[in-house]
Amino acid sequence: MRKKIFYNFAIIGLGMVGTAIGHLLKEAGHEIVAISDKSVKSLNNALRYTGGKTYLSQRKSIANADCILITTPDDFILTVCEEISHSEAIAGKFVFHMSGAGSLDLLEPAKKAGAFIASIHPVQSFSSIANAIQSIPGSVFGITAEKKAEKQAKEIVVDLGGIPFFISPRQKPLYHAAACLASNYLVALLYSVELIYQSVGINESNARRAYLPLVYGTLKNIEKSGSIQALTGPIARGDSGTVQKHIAAIKETLPHFLPLYSTLGLITNNIAQKKGTLNSQQAKIINKFLKGAIDHEHSK
Repeated sequence: MRKKIFYNFAIIGLGMVGTAIGHLLKEAGHEIVAISDKSVKSLNNALRYTGGKTYLSQRKSIANADCILITTPDDFILTVCEEISHSEAIAGKFVFHMSGAGSLDLLEPAKKAGAFIASIHPVQSFSSIANAIQSIPGSVFGITAEKKAEKQAKEIVVDLGGIPFFISPRQKPLYHAAACLASNYLVALLYSVELIYQSVGINESNARRAYLPLVYGTLKNIEKSGSIQALTGPIARGDSGTVQKHIAAIKETLPHFLPLYSTLGLITNNIAQKKGTLNSQQAKIINKFLKGAIDHEHSK
């Protein structure tokens, strides 16, 4: 059995994710030797979770670290990497960022300076530091790494309680788009549901009371049986009359939601056929109504 290796970490960018990651790494036995942020408030808030020495200077923060985690917003990763790459101490260290969409190009200055680079991204959303600390363990992490950093990236993910999954640079934008659909666009979808409920006089609070049990039940069905078998509703039943009524009501009252309803309806139609509850003739009829609604909006 191989002896477990513990690393000294420097974390640059102490928002929710950076702070939570630092805390979890510390709990796993690693040492957070340095934390760096432009905000003194963020540093002081993070310190109680991570320990380590605080730095306003990013370049100075990396001197005693084996691994450097850049957990800033995506737009600042390259700038931070360029800054720390001016330090002679960068050579031979591991430098990671945690962007879902960002490529390894963001870490190219570190690589040129002799560091080994990778990206580790948790497929998870966070509303607070405490929520992040609780949610990260058990989450899948997409890893994109050069060969010399693959082993270390995987070890870090495992120590965070995560499930490592390797993603090529070419695959990464699609991988991240899927995560955005699952999380960000789910929020947008449910916000749309609230607005439709409000249009019939149900306030925001009662709207959530109405749809959240439905959403939770659907998620449980997906977890148990998969997305195809979890599908229910009028399209799954081949109820074209109900679909027509939906289209007419939305067109009259909330026409800007018609493309959303119809586009998702077309996808639902395909799923229903895969489930086997919708025959080709029923699917053709429903497709005609849905495509007609989309064409009607586009022709305006």
